[in-house]
Amino acid sequence: MPHDIKVQRIECPHCGHHIRVSLDASEGDQDYYEECPACCIEMHLNLHIDEYYKKIQLAVASDNEQYF
Repeated sequence: MPHDIKVQRIECPHCGHHIRVSLDASEGDQDYYEECPACCIEMHLNLHIDEYYKKIQLAVASDNEQYF
Protein backbone atom coordinates (compact mmCIF):
# COMPACT_ATOMS: atom_id res chain seq x y z
CA MET A 1 0.00 0.00 0.00
CA PRO A 2 1.41 3.42 -0.84
CA HIS A 3 2.52 5.27 2.29
CA ASP A 4 1.27 8.69 1.37
CA ILE A 5 -1.01 10.91 3.40
CA LYS A 6 -4.68 10.94 2.43
CA VAL A 7 -7.15 13.72 3.25
CA GLN A 8 -10.64 12.63 4.26
CA ARG A 9 -13.72 14.74 4.89
CA ILE A 10 -15.59 13.71 8.05
CA GLU A 11 -18.50 15.03 10.09
CA CYS A 12 -18.26 15.82 13.79
CA PRO A 13 -20.53 13.40 15.69
CA HIS A 14 -21.35 16.16 18.19
CA CYS A 15 -22.20 19.24 16.11
CA GLY A 16 -22.25 18.00 12.49
CA HIS A 17 -19.46 20.36 11.35
CA HIS A 18 -17.55 19.08 8.31
CA ILE A 19 -13.81 18.70 8.87
CA ARG A 20 -10.90 17.54 6.74
CA VAL A 21 -8.46 15.22 8.51
CA SER A 22 -5.12 13.91 7.29
CA LEU A 23 -4.70 10.14 7.44
CA ASP A 24 -1.20 8.68 7.53
CA ALA A 25 -1.38 4.99 6.67
CA SER A 26 2.36 4.43 7.20
CA GLU A 27 1.84 3.98 10.97
CA GLY A 28 -0.61 1.07 10.59
CA ASP A 29 -3.83 0.82 12.60
CA GLN A 30 -4.41 3.81 14.84
CA ASP A 31 -6.80 4.80 17.60
CA TYR A 32 -6.72 8.48 18.57
CA TYR A 33 -8.71 11.58 19.51
CA GLU A 34 -8.99 14.83 17.62
CA GLU A 35 -10.77 17.99 18.70
CA CYS A 36 -13.47 19.52 16.51
CA PRO A 37 -12.53 23.11 15.61
CA ALA A 38 -16.18 24.21 15.75
CA CYS A 39 -17.46 22.79 19.07
CA CYS A 40 -14.08 21.96 20.74
CA ILE A 41 -15.28 18.50 21.79
CA GLU A 42 -13.03 15.50 21.16
CA MET A 43 -13.95 12.91 18.54
CA HIS A 44 -12.74 9.32 18.69
CA LEU A 45 -11.11 8.25 15.41
CA ASN A 46 -10.24 4.62 14.68
CA LEU A 47 -8.12 4.03 11.57
CA HIS A 48 -7.79 0.52 10.14
CA ILE A 49 -5.57 -0.42 7.20
CA ASP A 50 -7.05 -3.24 5.10
CA GLU A 51 -3.97 -4.60 3.32
CA TYR A 52 -5.90 -7.22 1.36
CA TYR A 53 -8.26 -4.73 -0.34
CA LYS A 54 -5.72 -1.88 -0.10
CA LYS A 55 -8.20 0.42 1.63
CA ILE A 56 -8.22 2.69 4.64
CA GLN A 57 -11.23 2.39 6.93
CA LEU A 58 -12.00 5.25 9.30
CA ALA A 59 -14.60 5.14 12.08
CA VAL A 60 -15.56 8.39 13.80
CA ALA A 61 -17.51 8.34 17.08
CA SER A 62 -18.31 10.54 20.04
CA ASP A 63 -16.76 9.51 23.31
CA ASN A 64 -20.05 9.67 25.21
CA GLU A 65 -21.13 6.32 23.76
CA GLN A 66 -20.86 3.42 26.18
CA TYR A 67 -19.59 -0.01 25.22
CA PHE A 68 -20.35 -3.07 27.31
